[in-house]
Amino acid sequence: MNLAVLASGSGTTLQNLIDRISSKSLDARIDIVIASRPNILALDRAAKASIPAHIIDRKSFSSAADFSKPIFKLFDEHNIDLVCLAGWLCMLNIPPRYENKIMNIHPALLPSFGGAGMYGRRVHEAVLAHGCKISGCTVHFVDEKYDNGPIILQRACPVLENDTPESLAHRVFEEEKVAYPQAIRLFSQNRLKPDGRRVQILSESASV
Repeated sequence: MNLAVLASGSGTTLQNLIDRISSKSLDARIDIVIASRPNILALDRAAKASIPAHIIDRKSFSSAADFSKPIFKLFDEHNIDLVCLAGWLCMLNIPPRYENKIMNIHPALLPSFGGAGMYGRRVHEAVLAHGCKISGCTVHFVDEKYDNGPIILQRACPVLENDTPESLAHRVFEEEKVAYPQAIRLFSQNRLKPDGRRVQILSESASV
């Protein structure tokens, strides 16, 4: 299965997918990496793994529609089966042919602590400020609103009394490292059946 990974920052999620593929625990190939801005660590990670990378700078486009066109053109040229957002911070205009073929992972239990501006450290700060006892991560299909698409799966972890945003982020990322490959695996096995806001996970026998 050919993956495209989209990144806007350090690329820790990209590195997790690279590592899972390298260890043979995820049967996929990252065909291209797309960065929404230059000089980010994700590009270094792609280069180190010999993955072709493209910079499509959001600042060079006046609208999400214009920004999205060259991105989806690359997907078509590379015969991408699944698009994985990995710390991607830009809105996309999604053509119908890619509906339910784009995933994102969010470092909280959606629909809480999501939406525009809620990414990275900000999410964990908000979870702690709200006094939550659990947090976690959510893998979901992407639509044209931030952190809004149908939820595929979630994993939870405790919020500890002495947590800082950094310590909580570390614990949540350990769950992300499991959740994202699992969701990709289910997609590759044709075991995800979206129905409105719900995503049914089919048994292995039902997906054959």
